[in-house]
Amino acid sequence: MAEEQRDAEPLWRDLVGRRLRDLRRERGETLTETAGRAGISPQYLSEIERGVKEPSSEMIAAVLGALGTTLLELTTSVAIDLRPVPVAVPLRASAAVSAHAVSAYALAA
Repeated sequence: MAEEQRDAEPLWRDLVGRRLRDLRRERGETLTETAGRAGISPQYLSEIERGVKEPSSEMIAAVLGALGTTLLELTTSVAIDLRPVPVAVPLRASAAVSAHAVSAYALAA
């Protein structure tokens, strides 16, 4: 049972929340500063970052705007986190597969 939980794919909201927190911290901002610019409460932003809440696309866009980034950048970053560990393939093929996988995940999101 524990092995199944370890192998389970992460939830989208968890990965989005982690990435938003990382972006906020990279900017050296508090929850209050970022939430204020996004027009949401610091408590709600904290819940998003912890993966407790599943925010609407409008809320994600507001937070991304407050952080000075785009939905494409967020989606690409999350897609990279979701991509499986590549198998051994020739270097040229590996680069093509990785780029293709990221694009496919980004489009799916």
